[in-house]
Amino acid sequence: MRVRTLYSVAAVTSLALLSGCGAADMTKQASPFANAQGAKTVTLSVQSWVGAQANVAVAQYLLEHKLGYRVDTVQVDEVPAWDALSQGRVDAILEDWGHPDQEKRYVDDKKTITRAGGLGVTGHIGWYVPTYLVKQHPDITNWKNLNKYSSLFRTAESGNKGQLMDGSPSYVTNDKALVTNLKLNYQVVFAGSEAAQITQMKQFAKEKKPFLTYWYAPQWLFKKVPMTEVELPAYKEGCDADAAKVACAYPHTPLQKYLNTDFAQRGGKAAAFLKKFKWTTEDQNEVSLMIADQKLSPADAAKKWVDNHPATWKAWLS
Repeated sequence: MRVRTLYSVAAVTSLALLSGCGAADMTKQASPFANAQGAKTVTLSVQSWVGAQANVAVAQYLLEHKLGYRVDTVQVDEVPAWDALSQGRVDAILEDWGHPDQEKRYVDDKKTITRAGGLGVTGHIGWYVPTYLVKQHPDITNWKNLNKYSSLFRTAESGNKGQLMDGSPSYVTNDKALVTNLKLNYQVVFAGSEAAQITQMKQFAKEKKPFLTYWYAPQWLFKKVPMTEVELPAYKEGCDADAAKVACAYPHTPLQKYLNTDFAQRGGKAAAFLKKFKWTTEDQNEVSLMIADQKLSPADAAKKWVDNHPATWKAWLS
């Protein structure tokens, strides 16, 4: 899942990828298409959460089937993806949740990366509990009452504290600082990936068990497991500037696209298309649901979406 410090189609379809925010660092794996002089090729960075996989699947389908490009994808963690983009190992990142330090370094100072506009989707990270639990304990949605209910969330991993479930340790998360600074009797426990986190939440929901989790929107799971956000202290600009002192909610972040500067200048129709690529949360969730829940391949999900939404994508090609 700002602040997820959040899918080669071959790599993606394995759906180890099925998961806001983190994957193996493969920046050493250069795409065979990256920096291919004079060839109609594009290399896209694909992160490990399914929303990002949906972006890449649709962009790849249109680049290949409507613009005649060869497309490769490379799976890279969020921060290493900036290095790969700067160095030309990949041509584009289609969903960034906010990395101001990387943006300053590569966009403003080195100018090796170029802003490519908003994705059209606003991301938000927060703490969530299942809505069926809220019906039993309505006041549980205020962080000030979490200690009162910590025993409900105890697991073998959290010991005598309540469990706050996070996804991958590679995601940017303020949760350990929040637990400490808000004096909460909770232990942050990492599931390991979005896919593992989803599996645990679905099992808890099936058994109607309590759980408290770091989660993010947009995300298709909300349609399967209704959840309610816990109200943390209000976010104010700069309240998360010092990672150790964070005691506020996560912001709402318009997700952004970035291109390698050389590609932005010389990438022709592909670069122009990626700059115009902009869709809604509903669009992204539609494709994500097909991939993650209906088990369609990313390519099949992309084709189905493209077939059903010509008015949307044709504007990206104009």
